[in-house]
Amino acid sequence: MVNPWLAMAPGTNPAERTRAVRRAHEEFLTEGAVDPTVRPVVADSWRRSADARVTQECVAPIELADDTLEAYRAEHPLARVMPLFRELLGAIAYDGAHLMAVCDEQGRLLWVEGHTGVRDRAERMNFVAGARWDERHAGTNAPGTALSIDHAVQIFATEHFNRTVQPWTCAAAPVHDPHTGRLLGAVDITGGDHLAAPHSLALVQATARAAEAQLAATSPRTRGPRVSLSALGRDEALLVADGRRLRLGRRHSEIMVLLAGHPEGLSGDRLALELYGQRADRRSPVTLRAELSRLRRLVGPLLGSRPYRLCAPVRTDVAVAADALAAGDTRTALDAYPGPLLPLSEAPGVCRMRQVLEDGLRRAVVSHGDPELLRRWAQTPWGEDDLEVAEALVAAVPEGAPGRAVPAARVRRLREVYGLA
Repeated sequence: MVNPWLAMAPGTNPAERTRAVRRAHEEFLTEGAVDPTVRPVVADSWRRSADARVTQECVAPIELADDTLEAYRAEHPLARVMPLFRELLGAIAYDGAHLMAVCDEQGRLLWVEGHTGVRDRAERMNFVAGARWDERHAGTNAPGTALSIDHAVQIFATEHFNRTVQPWTCAAAPVHDPHTGRLLGAVDITGGDHLAAPHSLALVQATARAAEAQLAATSPRTRGPRVSLSALGRDEALLVADGRRLRLGRRHSEIMVLLAGHPEGLSGDRLALELYGQRADRRSPVTLRAELSRLRRLVGPLLGSRPYRLCAPVRTDVAVAADALAAGDTRTALDAYPGPLLPLSEAPGVCRMRQVLEDGLRRAVVSHGDPELLRRWAQTPWGEDDLEVAEALVAAVPEGAPGRAVPAARVRRLREVYGLA
């Protein structure tokens, strides 16, 4: 059976594969259809990149620089395993004309090291420390896609969504907190076509596992909730309990989010109302009981009844962002916000929670007036058509500054779209 995470099966001609995928990429851009010869993991990533409106010659934005970058990565958990990364991948990167890169869970590159000539070439496309290489900002690429799917993956040449990146091939693997299962970031190796061989994927996977083992041995288990729920920017929530990772279906994701948001518990009628709203009918209680029964088989004693509730402390990414917002720490709240809560959910209770958090964070960003925070919000799919944010960004950037032209043009475009003088 062919490994779906490998870019090419043994014996594949790289040049022919490059041409075939390039044709499929052009067809996708013009017609929206993906040729069946394209790997499913790549096809799905292309669709996510298109939905995020990634352009074909985009440049990854720089989000961390200078002292801010130094301070952030010094405190990041992956800093503790950088000597290990350098031991396992550093020499290979320098000797083999590759780059080793390590990013955080948001896709922001924290370290990029390796062959000097290759680094110079990579700088032209902003593959540098501080740049954000998640799929939403840079399209299909190994570290960004590994974070999105939470699995090690190779991305070969023309499989990259962004044409600027298509001369490169890369392999990356996610790294998790060994005690909580929380995603910490990813380790990546980037270079030429020869990295499409199986060894590069095996190498980054082994390196990621070694890093997790070292973190487990050197960092004590933190006190507090051992159960976490991630649902921001996800269509399906991720539940982590004592290191066991469980990806929930959409209805189960909604139920868990609602119960986590109501630690006192919800009656069956109230939970049905939060899930189905005006669509609730006499069949809803039966449907809900069936869903809860299936969910209990997945999460066991974590789910209680009479009222329905979670029987252990569950830390959610929603609460992390909301707590930072309540404390007035807008930057931390924005860092903790990869996207709207279960964006495809139409459950009234989830929609209300989603709107409260997004509105609160947006107001805080606008009120804060920091150009970096405003720019980050304006570059998101949910903020790119926000006229008030664009105007606030223009007001925050001094007249004549290099970063003022783009938001000023956006203000003019949005005012025309909205019919304003």
